[in-house]
Amino acid sequence: MTVSPRSSAPRTVGVLALQGDFREHREMLEGMGHRAIEVRKPAQLEGLDALIIPGGESTTIARLILSNGFQEPLRAFCASGRPTWGTCAGAILLAKEVDRLDRPGIETMHIRVRRNAFGRQVDSFEEDLAIEGLEGGPFRAVFIRAPVIERVDPPARAIARLADGTVVAARQGNLLATSFHPELTHDTRLHAYFLTIGAPPGAAK
Repeated sequence: MTVSPRSSAPRTVGVLALQGDFREHREMLEGMGHRAIEVRKPAQLEGLDALIIPGGESTTIARLILSNGFQEPLRAFCASGRPTWGTCAGAILLAKEVDRLDRPGIETMHIRVRRNAFGRQVDSFEEDLAIEGLEGGPFRAVFIRAPVIERVDPPARAIARLADGTVVAARQGNLLATSFHPELTHDTRLHAYFLTIGAPPGAAK
């Protein structure tokens, strides 16, 4: 993949660290030469160039977002133009519509998501995906108790599908949602792509 100068420059990237696999994202970002911060308080969102909302247990993360006063700060971050990416549970939390989520998430992306659509942990699988905007051939995606993106409404658009047409990644401006776990691979291309999709560092936040 040919990475633009914006994407290759070191960034300060937050990873929401309330629950889930935030450590794997942090380690991948650090291996790419970026500064990665585990975000546990809303004040830590200040000064970030980008933010990842990781996989985990979506109802638990939603509860912790509310109890720690994160909901409005996260919505404001999404609206700021800075790259924001939800992986697996994070995609559920970014969606405006979700089935069987007993409390509100961040609700900023115009997508409908169905939780645990591929079954239990034992039903986890991997598949090669063609992802719009990602060069260098297929991306090996890891699906673990993954959600499905059932509907994508403008201004969001689908950017990756399974062979049967099921949508597993969507983008809406600076917002990215993936049903799978790119942090569980050794392929950094999607993390690099993510850092190109929003406002450049130093833009008004």
